[in-house]
Amino acid sequence: MPRKKQFVVDDVKQKAMIAFWGRGYNATSLQDLVDCMGVNRASLYDTFGDKYALFLDSLYTYKSIYIKSYLARQTKKYTPRQAIINYFLDMILKAEDRNGCLMVNTALELSPHDKKVATIVNEAFAYIDKNFFRKMIKKGQVTGEISETVACTTTAQTLLSLLIGLCVLSRGETNRTVMQAIVSQVEALLPPADTRVFSYPPSRTSKNQDRRIQAGIAHVV
Repeated sequence: MPRKKQFVVDDVKQKAMIAFWGRGYNATSLQDLVDCMGVNRASLYDTFGDKYALFLDSLYTYKSIYIKSYLARQTKKYTPRQAIINYFLDMILKAEDRNGCLMVNTALELSPHDKKVATIVNEAFAYIDKNFFRKMIKKGQVTGEISETVACTTTAQTLLSLLIGLCVLSRGETNRTVMQAIVSQVEALLPPADTRVFSYPPSRTSKNQDRRIQAGIAHVV
């Protein structure tokens, strides 16, 4: 009879994802994976296949946990415009670990010469574009939180570009001016139809955002 696994597959899979996230695919050795996952090589191969198959699995795990689940929580917790702005503020706060975004890191490292990886990465970016930015813009326009003059498709694509740029910057040292400029640009891309319809004062929101930016910078620098 085959031996029963002495580990929870989802748990060790997430540990592998974190290892790839911190080091990248090429810099993560098989021994690194064995050490961080707490499994032997035979179990790794039997359960996940080779290192490359495990990496692809890690990308799907990241997409499920750190993209889909996160964005679902954002849409429930915030109004459409604030959900978008908060996405960027959260990325700034997370910049302290300097790991960036696994999808963006992978796009830079492997996508140019690996079609399978490029497909997964592009699907993740398309999900953020179409299932978050575009939906939030359209919903915000219906409620009056975002002006109807905002071009949904092009604005969503621009927001995605700004997000990717922020993720690249978060891999190294950045400064308050750059962070504030990105958030300010996001806000400018989403003008309200009528500020009187908001349930929160714009000035109060700006102060809260500034405190979050400063908190993020304190960790980064």
